[in-house]
Amino acid sequence: MRTEHDSLENVVCETEVEIKNAEGLHMRPAMQFVDIASQFDSDITVSNNETEVNGKSIMEMSMLAATCGTKLKIKAEGSDAQRVINALRELVEEKLFSEPAP
Repeated sequence: MRTEHDSLENVVCETEVEIKNAEGLHMRPAMQFVDIASQFDSDITVSNNETEVNGKSIMEMSMLAATCGTKLKIKAEGSDAQRVINALRELVEEKLFSEPAP
C-alpha cells in the first residue's frame, strides 16, 4: 500500500486487492463495495489494468467484470483516504463480500 500527502488536507492512498470469492465481483458484492465507498468523502477509483472506474458507481464497478483471481487497484484521494482503503481491503480480501471462497 502506498500513501502520499500532496497537501495538508489531501491524502492519496493506493492498494491492490485480489478478488477471492468464488463468484467474483457480480452485482451484490459490487453494491457492497459501492455502499462502503460511498460512506467516505474521498474520491475512489478502481482499475483492473484495462479499465478505471469510479468506486462509488455501481454501473461503473460492474464494468470491471472481475472474476475470482482478478487483481484490482484501489486508489482513494481525500482526507479519509487511509480509512476507506482499509475498509475496502477488508471487505474484498478478508470478508470476501460475505461469500464463500472457491
